[in-house]
Amino acid sequence: MRLVLATANPHKAEEIRAALADTGIELEARPAEVGEIAETEDTLEGNALIKARSLWRATGLAALADDTGLFVDALGGEPGVLSARYAGADASDADNVAKLLSRLHGVSDRRARFRTVIALVGPAGEEMCVSGELEGVIVDDPRGSHGFGYDPVFVPGESGGRTLAELSLEEKTAVSHRGRALRALHDALSGRGAQGFEAPPVG
Repeated sequence: MRLVLATANPHKAEEIRAALADTGIELEARPAEVGEIAETEDTLEGNALIKARSLWRATGLAALADDTGLFVDALGGEPGVLSARYAGADASDADNVAKLLSRLHGVSDRRARFRTVIALVGPAGEEMCVSGELEGVIVDDPRGSHGFGYDPVFVPGESGGRTLAELSLEEKTAVSHRGRALRALHDALSGRGAQGFEAPPVG
């Protein structure tokens, strides 16, 4: 199956390619002429579908998009759907991490989870959503030079105390929320065939 990626984030594209490397799925990069896509929904599913539909309309190809949020228990689920824009519309990863750590200053409950939703729009407009989650905790200080976003302050339960940014790409793909969602997508396509799929978004 040939898919065009909706993401313009090179780090996400690298992780998606790594997770799907041995699946037989052919991935096309997002065309440079496709402009910024406004994420106006209040759910990960809604925003992932907006992006996948936009690339499908722009290219005529089956399109894959993801939306990811970090949900922190002590902050009532913040930053959630607004994770990429937590410190403002033009915030950098460092800005978002700094705001998160400021909000958690003095807070003992550091439990959090990443959730990724993958949306796929097929050649005829068929739609499918799958999701993956990763439980962990937020640490006080950023560690590691890999990954992106909140990876330097997120320690998954199965990482031996290392942050996601301290894991190699292969290690991260094996445990991450995005890797789990992409494996779920591959399993779903394998089970129903690459053509003619249609499934409701999952929550």
